[in-house]
Amino acid sequence: MAKRGHRPSTGTAGRPRFWGRHAVTAALANPERIVRKVWGTREALAALDLPPVLPVTFADVADLGRLVPADAPHQGLVAEVDPLEDMWLGDLLAQGRDDQRPLVVLDQVTDPHNVGAILRSAAAFDALGIVTQDRHSPPESGTVARAASGALETTPWVRVVNLARALEEIAEAGFWRIGLTGHATQTLAEAMGAQRIAIVLGAEGEGMRQNTETHCDELAKLPISGKVESLNVSNAAAVALYAVAARG
Repeated sequence: MAKRGHRPSTGTAGRPRFWGRHAVTAALANPERIVRKVWGTREALAALDLPPVLPVTFADVADLGRLVPADAPHQGLVAEVDPLEDMWLGDLLAQGRDDQRPLVVLDQVTDPHNVGAILRSAAAFDALGIVTQDRHSPPESGTVARAASGALETTPWVRVVNLARALEEIAEAGFWRIGLTGHATQTLAEAMGAQRIAIVLGAEGEGMRQNTETHCDELAKLPISGKVESLNVSNAAAVALYAVAARG
């Protein structure tokens, strides 16, 4: 039984519910995404070009608020969707065989806000995709979709069972694996060459695990001032992706 005051974030059979204009419209525009139903205010729904077969329910703001977590900024739109089909790492690496797009690897980053923000940065800087551990990363959810602001639908997200083995496969595909950590002696700019780059980032607070560090080609740090100890992992990902995109 749900606790009093609980706001559901999943619908029928564990399907996630997305909320907010960007997340819902991006899901509707993604041919790989199955949208099961949509709720919305008349004003919000009037702005959408919805397929006639899609079940649509008109709802007021209060009703929509009961479909999503408390205080979720739904902007008058909620959708129930199926999770995207899993993608194999080998298929993702094959997609980027002939280009220089970077890859982002996350070691036990569990905060859905951070993963969503990293997806958004990956889309902004045209990354090949992100790679996470299956058991130590958040599932697709309204929170991830909202933070990603549509990028959940456009940026490939690969989940792997064994991150160390995945890093070996990434190296075999020609990527130079750079782990970001504050105890590195060189900066990211110094560690980058002309190779394809895989940026590896550790969990919030704990950082990368030792086994993950040993599967990186080099360790590097961002040149932040001594006024702060570290950056949030999503901020660090954005800065690192910019650095890769801007390298000469």
